[in-house]
Amino acid sequence: MASNWTPAGWQAHEARHLPAYDNAAELDGVEQVLAGFPPLVFAGEARALKADLAEVAAGRGFLLQGGDCAESFAEFTADNIRDTFRVLLQMAVVLTFAGKQPVVKLGRMAGQFAKPRSAPTEVQGGQELPSYLGDIINGIEFEASSRRNDPARMLRAYSQSAATLNLLRAFSTGGYANLRQVHRWTLDHIARSPWAAKFADTADRIGEALDFMAACGVDPGTVPQLQGTSFYTSHEALLLPYEQALTRRDSLTGEWYDCSAHMLWIGDRTRFDGSAHVEYLRGVGNPIGMKCGPSLSPEALLRLLDTLNPGREAGRMTLISRFGDDKVEAGLPALVRAVAREGHPVVWSCDPMHGNVIKASSGYKTRPFERILNEVRGFFAVHRAEGTHAGGIHIEMTGQDVTECTGGAVAISPEALADRYHTHCDPRLNAAQSIELAFLLAEMLNLEAQDRVQKVA
Repeated sequence: MASNWTPAGWQAHEARHLPAYDNAAELDGVEQVLAGFPPLVFAGEARALKADLAEVAAGRGFLLQGGDCAESFAEFTADNIRDTFRVLLQMAVVLTFAGKQPVVKLGRMAGQFAKPRSAPTEVQGGQELPSYLGDIINGIEFEASSRRNDPARMLRAYSQSAATLNLLRAFSTGGYANLRQVHRWTLDHIARSPWAAKFADTADRIGEALDFMAACGVDPGTVPQLQGTSFYTSHEALLLPYEQALTRRDSLTGEWYDCSAHMLWIGDRTRFDGSAHVEYLRGVGNPIGMKCGPSLSPEALLRLLDTLNPGREAGRMTLISRFGDDKVEAGLPALVRAVAREGHPVVWSCDPMHGNVIKASSGYKTRPFERILNEVRGFFAVHRAEGTHAGGIHIEMTGQDVTECTGGAVAISPEALADRYHTHCDPRLNAAQSIELAFLLAEMLNLEAQDRVQKVA
């Protein structure tokens, strides 16, 4: 366990991007209620994820992390959860089948409510109000009562997270993820995409493989790995009062775990030296992610790794690069070399979303799909050149038929963004764009595998 650490110790450090609450007694009451609630996830599940990520760090797997930019109370429905889960299953099947390696499935779900903002307030029509910080803190409606930072929202976020986790566990283990159902995973609204036909071909080949197993006397119905899947949850550990209230000591090991999610990550704006967020996360046993952008020097990265993973435990740290398509090949190599030189066992993952936000001619904030693909290509190119494993992808996506990112095979124009622009924060890939990205990733993984074979030969 981390030395000289307590769940509340972060309060003595600099905490950026935390909301100011106007009623301390109300906040304290909510924290006490949350502290008495059952954990949302269990320490053993977090350790299982860490073991899976240790395999990825060793080059024997791939991390698929995706889901909403910011979950909302308004769009909380079983259909939305199912559709996002379904697209992640499709992506994982493509990556597993083409890349010939296991895929760790990690949702940005059941807790991804809080968002840092570049300014504490915003102005509309001459009126200035606090910025929207995510549904767990305040409301998106531009009115004074909605924009008040309300601690009670944490209770609703907990309830929604619990319900989401319950449904995800049912989907992942109750037969929905059975590989015999692979043909049924395609959403109706992506049928017009050329990638839907390619996925159907992959599904046919998987079905043939299962039929071959059955003909050989191996009943796929008795193989647990074919009947369901492991599915984990993650979110940015931004709202520290919420995270602290859900911190529990594991009865088996005596270690502390953040029981709000299996993995927590630190954002690009909160991973500085002396950060309260770093102080909090160094003491919990969960796998930890950390965003790495152009402002992060190799020296600072190594200091943070020594703080967050002093024992150099494999599977503990996932480094999520987010540079932008025009900066990744110039900025990432120095970080990769420093980590390799010092022998830190990490998963390198690519966030091609956050460095590629622009304002379209129609006035909407968007992410051009080609820029997203270019950053992924650059990420893989860096790791191929450095001889390291490009171990994962971290994307903001949804199973809904939204029009938020331009481009893709089902071309979304800047003018079409207004058709179905539903995000509560940043633009997300829709289902068709997500599947298209999965096939590009499969190509990149195949190239990496060919490099490994050539080196052995």
